[in-house]
Amino acid sequence: MKGVVFAGDRQLELQQFDDPTPEPDEVVLEIKASGMCGSDLKFYRAPPGQAAKELGFTNPAPVIAGHEPCGVVVAVGSQVSAAQARIGQRVMVHHYKGCGFCPHCSTGWMQLCVDGVQKVYGMTGHGAHARYMKCPASTLVELPESLSFETGAAISCGTGTAWGALKRLELAGDQTIAIFGQGPVGLSATQLAKAMGARVIALDVNAERLARAQAFGADYLVNPAQTDALAAIKELTHGLGAHASLEASSAPAARSQAVQCVRTWGKACFVGEGGQLSLDVSPDLLRRQVTLIGSWTFSTHGQADCAEFIADRNVDVDQLFTHRWSLDQADEAYRVFDQQSEGKGVFVSF
Repeated sequence: MKGVVFAGDRQLELQQFDDPTPEPDEVVLEIKASGMCGSDLKFYRAPPGQAAKELGFTNPAPVIAGHEPCGVVVAVGSQVSAAQARIGQRVMVHHYKGCGFCPHCSTGWMQLCVDGVQKVYGMTGHGAHARYMKCPASTLVELPESLSFETGAAISCGTGTAWGALKRLELAGDQTIAIFGQGPVGLSATQLAKAMGARVIALDVNAERLARAQAFGADYLVNPAQTDALAAIKELTHGLGAHASLEASSAPAARSQAVQCVRTWGKACFVGEGGQLSLDVSPDLLRRQVTLIGSWTFSTHGQADCAEFIADRNVDVDQLFTHRWSLDQADEAYRVFDQQSEGKGVFVSF
């Protein structure tokens, strides 16, 4: 089979790999949709091997990219029970492998494994930018019949990450949330927050992304490059500030504003990776009783809850995708995605 490999320095290759065979506790999926995530760009842009080393891994062999997998089970290992997986089952993948037994792994948080995550599929272990992918049966999350494979791919990282953050914030329908950054994760947060009944203030410096946020239900749009974001949020919230904020851009200024824009007793949640934060602790946090939360993706249970919520409320997650590609178009796909001016892309032809 062919698989997409990030060669480094914005180069990729479509290499040949053997079709996978499952180990006793593993399954093989035929991939039906494999999403493109902003986290891919770190591996796409970095010098060869650098991004993996920063995660504590050294990859002696090429690794197939793609950590938003969704497909159908086509083979199961000898120790996989029918309760874990069955041939023909529609599934997503929780794209981390841990020890499987520690307090975090046993509750579906493999990325928080006490012994350290063993693999991140699509980054340090073969991912989903190929026709087939193998993974432990314990990483599978069933995809509801009413949802498309593309929606399942989105839930497998970007949309699931937005869900995880909103749940950490305990967002309620009578609250106002300010969402900084309207890329795929921020836009997912806008869409899900609206489905939860909240009022959404969407912020971005890109006019096209703000227009998409409006189409996804945002109640108010703020461009911090053109207006005072904090003043605008206060004006929209009777001078009190938002009940909650979610920062998905990784921009230092946005991070500070995400904390400063919430009201007394408010909550701010960061999901954007990397970078730094500068705050005046007393006025920004302590003396307003603000809760600051870091949220890294989701558990297998959270992934399942997200899919169920989307199915029950008919949330049109497929709207996220502005581009659908075949694997043979991978080079063009990542060149477009690297500009970060378009929406989300997904590979659907294998």
